[in-house]
Amino acid sequence: MSNELKQQVIEAVEAHQEELLQLCSYLIKIPSENPPGNTTPITKFIDKYLTGYGLETSWHEAEKDRWNLLSRFGSTSGKKLIFCGHTDVVPAGDLSRWDFPPFCGEIRDGWLLGRGASDMKAGLGGILFAAAMLKRLNIPLQGELCLAIVPDEETGGEFGVPWLLERQLISGDGCLIAEPSSPLHPTLGQKGSCWFKLTVFGEQAHGSLGPIAGKNAIADAILAIEKIKKVWDMEIKIPKEIQPIIDVSKKYMLENEREEYINILEKISINVGTIKGGTKSNVVPDTCEVEIDCRLPFGITKQEVIAFIHGELAPLKINYQLDEFGFRSNANYTPPEDPVCRAVVDNISFVTGSDAYGVMQWASSDARHFRNHNIPVLQYGPAYLPSIHNFNEKVKTEDIIRCAKVYAAAAVDFLNT
Repeated sequence: MSNELKQQVIEAVEAHQEELLQLCSYLIKIPSENPPGNTTPITKFIDKYLTGYGLETSWHEAEKDRWNLLSRFGSTSGKKLIFCGHTDVVPAGDLSRWDFPPFCGEIRDGWLLGRGASDMKAGLGGILFAAAMLKRLNIPLQGELCLAIVPDEETGGEFGVPWLLERQLISGDGCLIAEPSSPLHPTLGQKGSCWFKLTVFGEQAHGSLGPIAGKNAIADAILAIEKIKKVWDMEIKIPKEIQPIIDVSKKYMLENEREEYINILEKISINVGTIKGGTKSNVVPDTCEVEIDCRLPFGITKQEVIAFIHGELAPLKINYQLDEFGFRSNANYTPPEDPVCRAVVDNISFVTGSDAYGVMQWASSDARHFRNHNIPVLQYGPAYLPSIHNFNEKVKTEDIIRCAKVYAAAAVDFLNT
């Protein structure tokens, strides 16, 4: 019976694929850059779409103009499955670097174009469409499907998923986040994250007297950066129970021409993202701020990384301050045998006819918040990975359609078994 229901909804997605693609296009056409983070217009659009198919919604404002939208249907006596997606996107940046308007939402030559196409308005459209299709077809569900549409993932997620979980506005036995992934390999785990700002303090003086007079904060920051970069060389012992998913993730990288990334899951990555310092070229700068993003493998905590950095900076005898911000977590994952992982992986194979398996992700996401609340979670969504957070973001339309089929089929399996 389950396979018959799945086949029914898969065929419906196929038959109505143009509706799905138009929905994703409309989502891109509504700018929702974060910062600034105003999601009111896009939330209104999603609310109208869902209520148009008879789905009830509730609005929850976590901060001014940052709206969480919830919608539930099915039986409250069975299991609960959460479909989660975020409405915010990273800023488009320099418009002259785009080959097309970033909010055009155009479909051209089999691609959906625009900011958020891969991260993650195509995935968001997919879970909305899948849920609406299950409702339209009156597919019987023995459990409850909850849509959790959140406003704040790209800057750390404080007003999205954790806000809902802390207030017990959502709960579940499993969660699928429609974040970008590869077609056959959902992400079952993420590296940890340690973002911090290093502020180096110096002493102002006339630039003509440098380096004799004053103390140059920028020069000291450069020395500090070189020390901080040593986190890449830290010796880390991966826990024995984690090694199998690391190994299968390496296999995936080798099979998909990503050999250059082969060690990233066992190393602390480091990116010096921004540097701000000084007031004028003829003034010795008295402050310099550096924002750094480190992603952490299993086997080490962010507290240990921060302690290591302090130890490396101590011999420099510079005056500095280190403040954490943004994404903060340790590495985390959901076991491949968990029912929600099996439902998604098995239905990727059901839809595509190809072998599928879960892998680790070298980035971080909202998944960590669900795991902190003991909700098993994985990520699967349409994406052209090189375009994420980049100019000319895009995604293949065939990937959008495939993912929507998987979402609907996985919901049927998970909630009816």
